[in-house]
Amino acid sequence: MARGGPAQPTDQARSVYRPLSPGEVKITGGLWATRAERNRAAAIPSGLKQLGEAKNLFNLELAAGRTSGQPVGPIFADSDVYKWLEAAAWEYGRKADERLLADIDGVVELIAAAQEEDGYLNSMVPTRDGGRYVDLPQHHEFYCYGHLIQAAVATARTTDRRQLLEVAMKIADHLVATFGEDKRHDVDGHPVIEMALVELYRETGTAAYLELARYFVEARGRGLIEGYGFQPAYFSDRVPVREQTTVEGHAVRAVYLGAGATDVAAELDDQELLAALEAQFAAMVDEKEYLTGGLGSRWEGEAFGDPYELPPDRAYAETCAAIGGIQWAWRLLLATGKSSYADQIERMLYNGFLAGVSLPGTEYFYVNPLQHRDHALADTQRSVQNGRLGWFDCACCPPNVMRTFASLEGYIASTDAGGVQIHQYVPGLIDSGDLRLRVETDYPWHGRIKIIIEQASATATKISFRIPAWAEDATVDGAVVEAGGYATVERTWQADDQLVLELPLRPRLTAPDPRVDAVRGCLAIERGPLVYALEKTDQPGGVAPDDLAITADAGFAEREQSDLLDGIVVVTAQGKVIDRATEQPGSRPHPRPAPATRDTELVAIPYYAWCNRGPQAMRVWIPTA
Repeated sequence: MARGGPAQPTDQARSVYRPLSPGEVKITGGLWATRAERNRAAAIPSGLKQLGEAKNLFNLELAAGRTSGQPVGPIFADSDVYKWLEAAAWEYGRKADERLLADIDGVVELIAAAQEEDGYLNSMVPTRDGGRYVDLPQHHEFYCYGHLIQAAVATARTTDRRQLLEVAMKIADHLVATFGEDKRHDVDGHPVIEMALVELYRETGTAAYLELARYFVEARGRGLIEGYGFQPAYFSDRVPVREQTTVEGHAVRAVYLGAGATDVAAELDDQELLAALEAQFAAMVDEKEYLTGGLGSRWEGEAFGDPYELPPDRAYAETCAAIGGIQWAWRLLLATGKSSYADQIERMLYNGFLAGVSLPGTEYFYVNPLQHRDHALADTQRSVQNGRLGWFDCACCPPNVMRTFASLEGYIASTDAGGVQIHQYVPGLIDSGDLRLRVETDYPWHGRIKIIIEQASATATKISFRIPAWAEDATVDGAVVEAGGYATVERTWQADDQLVLELPLRPRLTAPDPRVDAVRGCLAIERGPLVYALEKTDQPGGVAPDDLAITADAGFAEREQSDLLDGIVVVTAQGKVIDRATEQPGSRPHPRPAPATRDTELVAIPYYAWCNRGPQAMRVWIPTA
């Protein structure tokens, strides 16, 4: 059976690359080690406490018959418990901790007690909303199952415990007996069960789980959601998956479905389905993705908008959507071997995902706009004017962040028959059987990545480095390599051999697609994998970013600041302050008189670090002077 981290294809799957198992990749330093340790030491314990205070665990106590009352919270409250469990399991796999294992055991025992005899398990729906499976578009029963199954696979792969896996198999057997081609035709309103069932198949070898995942993918776009009286586009159910040419509707639903369908395509070697999914992902990147890797431009429906509908100030860009985008890109990377998917993972990780959690690791953004105006009002709980919060009424994002940090080592490297591929650059160890590598780097602040061979076989082996598409003039051992692919070195390695990759991290200006009306005439600053932003507190005189413009020949300078925001590289550029007092208000005949300006220095920080000094004005896309 398959062993390892998340998304582990079987030997029969169509998979160009194979993930490494837990323990075979270790992040030992740098930005990601710091953030992962805070996730472990602070966020995961805090998360369990929050699940108690928000009554998610109380709801399961009710379902287990251990207390009395009425369930509390959203209809999908169980799923937050399961995501926390998955985070705790992957974290235990990174570093055994008996206290954490005891917490896992306690929650698992409660879940097992809440399960009904035939496998059904939900603490909310039967009590509050009229019985099983009466409103699949809204009740999220399969969605909750999906997160439980993913947690169960994680516990099975990182501990010697099987109780939660047995609960998951009982659920899956119940679903197999109830839904399918020759049974009840239906789909859940929120995909994720597809990914989960494929992974349960990989863990157990039970082919019926893969077949049910295939059915759930193929059943979409057949009018099932519409039969409940809902608009199907929101639920990723308007067009059959094989016929889709882009993504639409609720962003998290769409990318979770894409990830699950990619798993199905890989395991069944379904090239038609895989090609359709690649086309959908490409359309998403080209037309519906923010520069930060953020996904979803509409607050209404937490949804993708039309092509090029990407307003920076009203961007929803839910943290969960970035996480789902990473999961989808990883599966496409394994299936195809194309470096563009690893580039996308990098963009989403460093920007769309990392912005969603505070530097200490225990406060979260639900949404991640690319512009926040001066004197903004906090009109909802999710408004960034509130700052990052410790929990939400709809708390899907915090435990999702926790499980992503805890499983991050699974996205760093992979193997194939010829050798090892390094997709993301972090200080650490990569151990793929006969080949053991040590990576030394201070990426993303510096572009030097040194690979030291600690152990090797007596046969020639390939080591492949991803060269990001932005990394023009990158070198391996001094030789220039092409950006936007993998540079491969093959030889019979000896202990203490070294390879040095140099990625140029000079700041650069990025222009938007001209069809994105909201930022036409603007530029953004990037450096390496990082998108930068102007935050009010950094600007000379405390000028709001709304009143700043950038010159096309910005004249970049960089400075390292170890005492700022955990240690960052600050980028400065030449710009202008717009004197709004000299600007005539309202619409005016063309040519409109230009307001007075004066020279200034623009000070930019990594976008992910904004709002760690209190809510304030910020922008990524800067008007040109």
